[in-house]
Amino acid sequence: MKVTTQYLLFVVSMLLSLNIVAQEEIILEDEMRPVWEAGAFIGVFNAPEYPASNQSNTNVVPVPYFIYRGETLRIGDGSIARAVALDKSWYELDLSLAASFGANSKDNEARSGMPDLDFNFELGPQLKLRLSKFEFENHGKGELFLNLQTRAVFSTDFSGIDHRGYVFQPDLRYRQRGWLSEKTALSISLSPTWATEKLHDYFYQVDQRFVTEQRNQFDAKAGYLGTRLLVSVSFNATEDLRVFLGASTSIHSGSANENSPLFIDENTYSFGAGVVWRLWESEEKVSGR
Repeated sequence: MKVTTQYLLFVVSMLLSLNIVAQEEIILEDEMRPVWEAGAFIGVFNAPEYPASNQSNTNVVPVPYFIYRGETLRIGDGSIARAVALDKSWYELDLSLAASFGANSKDNEARSGMPDLDFNFELGPQLKLRLSKFEFENHGKGELFLNLQTRAVFSTDFSGIDHRGYVFQPDLRYRQRGWLSEKTALSISLSPTWATEKLHDYFYQVDQRFVTEQRNQFDAKAGYLGTRLLVSVSFNATEDLRVFLGASTSIHSGSANENSPLFIDENTYSFGAGVVWRLWESEEKVSGR
């Protein structure tokens, strides 16, 4: 499947920015928000080059974002996109997105001499089940969700797209608005992941032609990939600037392919920081829900 580099970069960048902005949005039921708003997001992320890698890379992501809060369709308003008709008091159906940067194999000791890992992105449906609500006298409101996510995985070198299988990722997430101040948001999530063989092959398979004295042949299989614990905080620096900070650890012990020579670290860590800058907004307002 061939696509233009410019179009692919635009689509992936918009989806990535929507996903990041949506995860930081915790909107109260009686809060009035613009029907639409647009702006820019810039973030810095440090993450392992692939699951269970002992090497990481740092990337800077400057992208635009757009939020629309319509009567029947909402985009970027606490999720990537959802139909309001399917947004009930205890469940929502919307889209889930994940992305990870590639790795240059010549700079990765475990993968030296193997093909590079391209930029990965994942997209699929998500069923969000609201398990409980909490109200605190001095610390705002909180919500506990169970998000059932199934996504197709793709890789791209920005000249074409390759399908890399599927993941299933239940996500138990607690979010609290007003944690330290009225506009401060806290988010904690725990996400185990299972993947099909095609994705495990992409990360952990070693074919005969890539065997070395330090790297034996390995046939990857489907199954458990790992579990991530993520903590993030966001707050308003000004009326139009929102800052977020996040850190996560991924535990890969018990992974289906922990015997692969490309499986190096059972525990890996990621860090991120960024700013959402709202540049334009509509005069018309709507309620947060």
